[in-house]
Amino acid sequence: MTFLEKLSSKIRTHKERESDDSYVASLNKAGLNKILEKVGEEAIELIIAAKQGDQPENKKEVVKETADLWFHCLVLLDQFDLSASDVLDELEARAGKSGLQEKSERGPK
Repeated sequence: MTFLEKLSSKIRTHKERESDDSYVASLNKAGLNKILEKVGEEAIELIIAAKQGDQPENKKEVVKETADLWFHCLVLLDQFDLSASDVLDELEARAGKSGLQEKSERGPK
């Protein structure tokens, strides 16, 4: 089991805990909108860190903010009974295709 799979599993088990004991439980209790808010917040923080990431002392912030974003994305995935494995499977299915080819196959949104 990969670390992402272990983390996804831990998120799933913490979902049912008391919200006083678990950050994941408190997010789930607050509902989907709160989880989406956190994903958006972390994405913005990553963008800000990346804008300053060209300086060596700021690169660690890019890593930290990416970790925060990934974590909150895993919490979001769990809301839909999905996991990191589902995303990794999708990325693997896209492997070998150019990004432009893959995008054109998706069609309009």
